[in-house]
Amino acid sequence: MNLRAPIHNSYYNNFQASNRKFTRNCFVAKPIFRILKPKSNRIFISNCISPSHEVTGSISEVSPIEEEKEENGAVVEKTELLDVISGNNGEELSGNESLWSQMVEIAKFSGPAVGLWICGPLMSLIDTVVIGQCSSVELAALGPGTVFCDNTSYVFMFLSIATSNLVATSLARQDKREVQHQISILLFIGLASGFLMLFFTRFYGPWALTAFAGAKNAEIVTAANIYVQIRGLAWPAVLIGWVTQSASLGMKDSWGPLKALAVATAINGIGDIVLCRFLGFGIAGAAWATMASQVVAAYMMIESLNSKGYNGFAISVPSPNELLQIFMLAAPVFVTMMSKVAFYSLLVYFATSMGTKTVAAHQVFLSFSFYLYSCE
Repeated sequence: MNLRAPIHNSYYNNFQASNRKFTRNCFVAKPIFRILKPKSNRIFISNCISPSHEVTGSISEVSPIEEEKEENGAVVEKTELLDVISGNNGEELSGNESLWSQMVEIAKFSGPAVGLWICGPLMSLIDTVVIGQCSSVELAALGPGTVFCDNTSYVFMFLSIATSNLVATSLARQDKREVQHQISILLFIGLASGFLMLFFTRFYGPWALTAFAGAKNAEIVTAANIYVQIRGLAWPAVLIGWVTQSASLGMKDSWGPLKALAVATAINGIGDIVLCRFLGFGIAGAAWATMASQVVAAYMMIESLNSKGYNGFAISVPSPNELLQIFMLAAPVFVTMMSKVAFYSLLVYFATSMGTKTVAAHQVFLSFSFYLYSCE
């Protein structure tokens, strides 16, 4: 059999004929194209869903008015997008400027505020340096003396914390009368506490110093008592100065208190040199110089407060509710400062029990360490 010979079969012929008919009617699908030409007709060509469908073309003409509307709409959208981008850039720039201004404001406030912490330890260091060149016994007496004058004053740090909190809260409410009232009641508490400490040092100072330093250190007790009695006269001024200083800080003013303490430090340094080195008053001269500097500092802080429109000389008795509010603010600070004062007082107590030279050397070390700690 010849396999290449054509097959003469009726079934095969019919199948081939039908296949030709099917092939004539078939259409190969092509992809969709969307042709967009500016200012011209738009033609849409759709695919057949099945091969049996034919191509259907639809040509729709767009009028020039509609094209102009679409172009105007595109321009408007582009303009709005540019406005949004420029607005975001403006917000970023304004945010950066606001952040920079806040940083500058913080630096202007915190810079002078750091100086406030340096002035106190600096005055103690000046006393130590000047007295140390006069007498080792008087230098040793500065140990117990500073415990009853400087360390004990930190117990009243709660006045500063309460004042700054209450004044700042009242200023946030924009109530000037409430600010004045808060300052007045805290000035009363500071003044009352100052006179209480004045009477304590006056009548119980020798007894407390003897119990602290020991009866065998009679020379140290005598010199320390002179120092404590003179500096005790400034207790009311010290606590009033703390209240007025904290009130100024609550008003975001750190330059006024810094000027007052800078003048006080200068008075203390000059007074120590003149009274101790040239006039020979020794530890008593150092006490008088420190006491005078604290009184001057308190007066300058009151005047700084008066320059802001408040009365730094007005006092008022607080109510029980106000005392409770101050106690709630001050209790954590009071407990913290009491623990610190007790710790450093115990250090001086044990150093005093080891003899005059030991407590004198410890006083030098303690003054330098406090000053370096305040500079950190």
